[in-house]
Amino acid sequence: MARVKEDYRGLTGPQKAAIMMLSLGEEQAAKLFSMMEDDEIKELSQIMANLGTIGANIVERLFVDFADAISNTGSLIGSYESTERLLTKSLGKDRVALIMEEIRGPAGRTMWDKLGNVHEQVLANYLKNEYPQTVAVVMSKIKPDHSARVLGLLPEGFAMEVIMRMLHMEAVQKDVLESIEKTLRTEFMSNLARTARRDSHEMMAEIFNNLDRSTESRFITALEERNRESAEKIKQLMFTFEDLARLDTAGVQTLLRHVEKDKLGLSLKGGSDAVKDLFFSNMSGRAAKMLKDDMDALGPVRLRDVEEAQSAVVTMAKELANSGQITISEGKEEDELVY
Repeated sequence: MARVKEDYRGLTGPQKAAIMMLSLGEEQAAKLFSMMEDDEIKELSQIMANLGTIGANIVERLFVDFADAISNTGSLIGSYESTERLLTKSLGKDRVALIMEEIRGPAGRTMWDKLGNVHEQVLANYLKNEYPQTVAVVMSKIKPDHSARVLGLLPEGFAMEVIMRMLHMEAVQKDVLESIEKTLRTEFMSNLARTARRDSHEMMAEIFNNLDRSTESRFITALEERNRESAEKIKQLMFTFEDLARLDTAGVQTLLRHVEKDKLGLSLKGGSDAVKDLFFSNMSGRAAKMLKDDMDALGPVRLRDVEEAQSAVVTMAKELANSGQITISEGKEEDELVY
């Protein structure tokens, strides 16, 4: 029995996982494998293939310990911090850091899936410094619509070099593809995950955007007294109903197709003349007249109802901006349109 304990205690975490996978039925094991990354499957498979004979007493000890651990846990809380602590017990610090940086980055099961969730401007900024052949491989692996947007943002001469290499590209050797994946993972994704962590001022700006006008004003005023610099940063990051004036013509028309007409009319009751004119000028004469008539028919309305309607319109605009359907300029000189 002492020998069994000694053998069991000598098992590493990955070895225990491999034994458990071998002990499960094929259907259950397949479900677990489907949730893993390719490199995880490779590592686990290698260990499974080299386990040799495992005594029934060690298998039983493994499952008893597993059941005890689960039953003594109580409620479970999954978080980045708890996951990192768990990984640190069986993996080196450097490897854990790399894994955590990657999972904090864009979602996706494979590296190419993850790239598909990276904003095209961010991806283009990175790729423009790579070799055209490398970029050609990346462009051929991500979805065509995403690839098209990225190509459109690359310098024209460089983009043509990439296109020519894509046209003459043969099957990419496995080791080359793995090398590119590794580079993307260690250099691009890890850096992206670090920079993607939300700034506290951005988080507060989003919260303030969802406050009613009087509460927002009260908090901003109080914050200005305690920390004027933070208050100014938050105000700059906040997106309000009046900021819709920064939308271009295409953006306004897209927003009009997605906003409920009754919400729009109510929101414009409290809008500035500039915002009203922007929306009316992007509607047909008949539609604009009907909306104005509906607004007049509303009569006096509660400020709270107007603010709720404006919040709904702003939320829709931000959703459309996040999905890339509209662009909201930041009001800088380089964002201005030249006619």
